[in-house]
Amino acid sequence: MADDATIFLGASRKPDDSYQRPEELLLKYGNRHGIVTGATGTGKTVTLQILAEGFSNAGVPVFCADIKGDLSGVAMIGDAKDFLLKRAEQIKLSPYDFQEFPVIFWDLFGQQGHPIRATISEMGPLLLSRLMNLTEAQEGIINIAFRIADEEGLLLLDLKDLQALLANIAERADELSGRYGNVTKPSVGAIQRSLLVLEQQGAANFFGEPALRIADIMRTTRDGRGAINVLAADKLMMNPRLYATFLLWLMSELFEQLPEVGDPDKPRLVFFFDEAHLLFDEAPKILVDRVEQVVRLIRSKGVGVYFVTQNPLDVPETVLAQLGNRIQHALRAYTPREQKAVRTAADTFRPNPDFNCATAITQLGVGEALVSTLEQKGIPSMVQRTLIRPPASRLGPITPEERRKLINESPVAGQYDQTVDRESAFEMLQKKALAAQQAQAEAAAREQQAGQAGGSRWTLPDFDGNGGQPRQRQPDRYEPRERPAPAPRPSNRQTVAEAAIKSVVRSVGSQVGRALVRGILGSLTRRR
Repeated sequence: MADDATIFLGASRKPDDSYQRPEELLLKYGNRHGIVTGATGTGKTVTLQILAEGFSNAGVPVFCADIKGDLSGVAMIGDAKDFLLKRAEQIKLSPYDFQEFPVIFWDLFGQQGHPIRATISEMGPLLLSRLMNLTEAQEGIINIAFRIADEEGLLLLDLKDLQALLANIAERADELSGRYGNVTKPSVGAIQRSLLVLEQQGAANFFGEPALRIADIMRTTRDGRGAINVLAADKLMMNPRLYATFLLWLMSELFEQLPEVGDPDKPRLVFFFDEAHLLFDEAPKILVDRVEQVVRLIRSKGVGVYFVTQNPLDVPETVLAQLGNRIQHALRAYTPREQKAVRTAADTFRPNPDFNCATAITQLGVGEALVSTLEQKGIPSMVQRTLIRPPASRLGPITPEERRKLINESPVAGQYDQTVDRESAFEMLQKKALAAQQAQAEAAAREQQAGQAGGSRWTLPDFDGNGGQPRQRQPDRYEPRERPAPAPRPSNRQTVAEAAIKSVVRSVGSQVGRALVRGILGSLTRRR
């Protein structure tokens, strides 16, 4: 049904309910991005699977997330089930061949696939701030941390590197505030607590080395098929912010590393972003602008980005306008928001006079979709009600044993399994702190030795040529000088007769004295 330049999606439905016209996606416009939307259980995962199969057979590597584990079946050959054979007959898919596809399993936690890691430096301050939901002031400190790491040659590879650098910044807060603006210890402490939460949620497994090489997700097999990279995301979805940040980081890395190729005959890589609403939930404007920029410009790198989500309203209009290939599964329209979503989805299609698009969206069956892809000259095709083709690989998940076997036989087996912890900011700051402690201890030891040798570390100026030593104390001129000892006095002892005579004399003297005083006072009184 398809040639080497197209991917067969299914057959469009005619007014008489027959399916005759094939609906295809042109590979030359595969890098013009796309969107797959629809309510739960309407067939989005199967559509993603047949798109991945088509790109792989065309030699285009694919990266996609497996939210529920159902997508893992693409690694195994399909089973000839009755309902699959019936659908193939309805859309005149002949021959309907079953096949298995080259799959590489990845897992940020290293449990259901090869570990994926990125360094703190590669993640950058903007995505880290988004990951931790930091305030503007805290994001400013993260930017300062990256600036200091660049200036001082500190490698930021894993979480402990960033934690050590932030602790160092808190110690130098006064110094750094004068150079970069206000750096407060409470803000640094808040960031440290956010890092602790990330660590407890398993983000420590993601940050580190060996970091993922972009070339490893762009592999092709010897027979010319592109590798389908499947990210196990069932556990990752417990931390949706980490999931969205990782996929945005991966898109940014593709944008920065791949060279410009213009408009190739087929994409170099196709990137499927399942549960795309997680990328934009409560996202700051600067992050949405970043996504829009990457989506708009990454096309020239030969990369196609396809968003998979339940509601077209989940994707901002600025991003939605960049998506040329659209597959819309059934939507329910019971609430006002759902009715608005139906109208939005219908308005994004080129109208078909054979049916009302808004009405058809609510009437689509499982496996049916409204399809509009870019035709020649990049013009959107008229929307068609399409029955999606059945997959060639297994429908449903693989067993743990099958997964383990495929992981062991993977072309990247052993390359990312063991963590490498080379010298980085954590070790370098530890060495600096240890060197400072040793220098302080040596200085204290030298002072102690100097004190023991000289008695005291303080010295006096040498004014009198005495070597700065204290002079001998001179006696004060007012201090009585030392005199020779006086000669011994004669004895004061007297006889009893001598004592009696002296007593009589004192008594007579006292009486005469009193008489004289009275006489003098009396004369003075009389004169008045």
